[in-house]
Amino acid sequence: MKILIAYVSFSGVTKKVALRLKDMLNADEEEIVPLSVYTSKDLDWNDKYSRSSIEMNDDKSRPGFHPLKLNPLDYDIIFIGYPIWWYVEPRLIDSFLDYYDLKGKIIIPFATSGGSGIAGSLTHLRNLYPSLNIKEGLLLNDHIDENKIRALMR
Repeated sequence: MKILIAYVSFSGVTKKVALRLKDMLNADEEEIVPLSVYTSKDLDWNDKYSRSSIEMNDDKSRPGFHPLKLNPLDYDIIFIGYPIWWYVEPRLIDSFLDYYDLKGKIIIPFATSGGSGIAGSLTHLRNLYPSLNIKEGLLLNDHIDENKIRALMR
């Protein structure tokens, strides 16, 4: 089975985890890059006028991103990684899932977070994309349990 690790990383934490998964699973990986790079001011969740706050307060927000060089449709399993924002995935992930028709693919979310769990984002993703095969995801920061990862792929 062909595996793709597609991820959004604003501070480098999620990228670090994605690269570890890539090596562990002998997968391909590619970062989902926003059309307009997020600055530290954009990411200031304490500022209700910051770009991230405005996006997260609008369920319809779909920030633009550069299409991947790798075609997700060529893969059987797609790990989608992101930091937790406001207890869910960043809207950039929703943009990605709106753009690519991933029906029939196994989708395994993974998230990084300093304090929030992944459950809220899994519920949110499943509600937004009920036709997708979204498996239980994992919160991955420092430790990656290879057995749990492989069990999700079945």
